[in-house]
Amino acid sequence: MADEFQRAAQAACSAMREVFPQTPLMRNDHLSARFEADIWLKREDLSPVRSYKLRGAFNAMRKVISQQQVFVCASAGNHAQGVAFMCRHFGVHGVIFMPVTTPEQKILKTRMFGGDQVEIRLVGDYFDKTLTAAQQFCIAEKAHFLSPFDDEDVIEGQASVAVEIEAQLGRLPDHVVLPVGGGGLSAGVRSYFGDRCGYTLVEPAGARSLAEALVAGTEVDVSPINSFVDGAAVAKIGARTFDRLRDVDPHDVISIPEDRVCGTIIEMLNVEGIVLEPAGALSIEALGDVADRIAGKTVVCVASGGNFDFERLPEVKERAQRYAGLKKYFILRMPQRPGALKDFLELLGAKDNITRFEYMKKSARNFGSVLIGIETDTKHNFPALFQRMDDAGFTYTDITNDETLAQFVI
Repeated sequence: MADEFQRAAQAACSAMREVFPQTPLMRNDHLSARFEADIWLKREDLSPVRSYKLRGAFNAMRKVISQQQVFVCASAGNHAQGVAFMCRHFGVHGVIFMPVTTPEQKILKTRMFGGDQVEIRLVGDYFDKTLTAAQQFCIAEKAHFLSPFDDEDVIEGQASVAVEIEAQLGRLPDHVVLPVGGGGLSAGVRSYFGDRCGYTLVEPAGARSLAEALVAGTEVDVSPINSFVDGAAVAKIGARTFDRLRDVDPHDVISIPEDRVCGTIIEMLNVEGIVLEPAGALSIEALGDVADRIAGKTVVCVASGGNFDFERLPEVKERAQRYAGLKKYFILRMPQRPGALKDFLELLGAKDNITRFEYMKKSARNFGSVLIGIETDTKHNFPALFQRMDDAGFTYTDITNDETLAQFVI
């Protein structure tokens, strides 16, 4: 069975060369030096649609193209763009269902890739309603539904990533680090390489669908999920993908906090000039968690996508700073007397910078509430600042990690 899957993945990979070139496999000196290993990045962010998703879409469509001329998918991201690209390539009609809340940038990119071959329908505020509408349309119109991951032909197409890695490296890697959402990429690569190498499978902390499925022995809905790492934030891993992943050692599956991923996005942009979406940065960020396992080995991280909206950059920077402890927000009770603000300002250190200050004076009260954001150059500055505030008798509440308050005030 393994040999049959490998041959099918190789055939899919070969067929893809008529449509797009293989994505680069690039050694990264910066990461190699840091982790004392031979680190390579499989740059799926450099595919024609800036993600690996067009691989599965191509393979699934080419298998039925002689019998089907209408293809349907439900997606607000990379899958929609991959399907749109392939609809234009094959000259078939595509109907792409997206939530009404989909950012305009993603709608425009999908329309750009699909051109006149694609029709976009905005249905539902949440993805479950979008998916239901797409599936009902398929039944009514006898169209072909293209799953983003839970389809054997899609899994086979995503396995072409592994085919290319082996050919480009000229040998098998010792270890592969893969992001996991619905499981199509990880199921495909792992089915191709088998037990010939080691693995680390990485999920966002707010959507641990594989980890929970391994504990339960079956697919588990982990809703509600944190959708920040949108390319890998899936509430329930696919049934077909889990069949291929159910024997994974739970110790090989790790989760990364959403805010922590932001640090890697910023670092790869500033140091390497590489633009990654949150899901695309997961595998790189995970290297720190497995540093002892990969030292001295040849390691391939799959950078799964680079569809990053730069309007999100301020939020990404904010999240990265908060996670690293370089930025904090707190509510300060300020005495309503002359000189109180001056007293507080004199407590700040040389590297403490106020980035947010909102104060509403209430004349009938002795104290007013102030929302303050402070940024500094090392997290070790904050304990000293808070000690000075305590000694001066200021009352304050650190709200940096209060997600409920953060939604309203940060």
